[in-house]
Amino acid sequence: METLMPRPYVLLSVATSIDGHIDDTSPDRLLLSNSEDFDRVDQVRAESDAILIGAGTMRADNPRLLVNSEERRAARVAAGKPAYPLKVTISASGDLDADLKFWHHGDAKVAYTTDAGAEKLRERLAGLADVVTLGESIDLGRLLDDLGERGVQQLMVEGGGSIHTAFLSQGLADEIHLAIAPLVVGQADAPSFLNPASYPGGSTRRMKLAEARTIGDVVLLRYLPKQESEQ
Repeated sequence: METLMPRPYVLLSVATSIDGHIDDTSPDRLLLSNSEDFDRVDQVRAESDAILIGAGTMRADNPRLLVNSEERRAARVAAGKPAYPLKVTISASGDLDADLKFWHHGDAKVAYTTDAGAEKLRERLAGLADVVTLGESIDLGRLLDDLGERGVQQLMVEGGGSIHTAFLSQGLADEIHLAIAPLVVGQADAPSFLNPASYPGGSTRRMKLAEARTIGDVVLLRYLPKQESEQ
């Protein structure tokens, strides 16, 4: 009987406004974190084996998704790791352009898709990433199993809202880093951290708060979703 490698520790990382939005409706990306918090995120990236964003975030923000600190990259290499974590994305349709910055910076990349999207994505990427099908639909359990087989011990999930919702509602998130910025978006149609879904335990279940600290004008809250509050 085949023994699967342990699934990665899943860390959801997000910055929101006071009213829970991760962006506004303008064409420009809303910068919620301050410089100190961006540096903290860079440190968490450097400590992770893989970083995941969804296709929607790739299309909207076109990020490179890198460890920016040269010192942190050097420390990874000194520890026998690649300079950059594995970059991971999910697209059920396979509708991702090859000219996105994600594919052309950093080290190895993996794109998870469905049986229907796999052929399209392999043709478009042409060797830019390892394309893996998860079956007829996106199965996050299979995704985590595959990452475990690749040696990923910590997966940092940076969004967007649909991706965060999927991991948390399916009970697959081990930790949440929630950075709250001192601003209000006030737009009902602006993207949110989480979407309506059935979450483990429902609205009466209290998660364990592991840490609360200020980072400049941002407040960082660390929650452990699989553990109950002691209060």
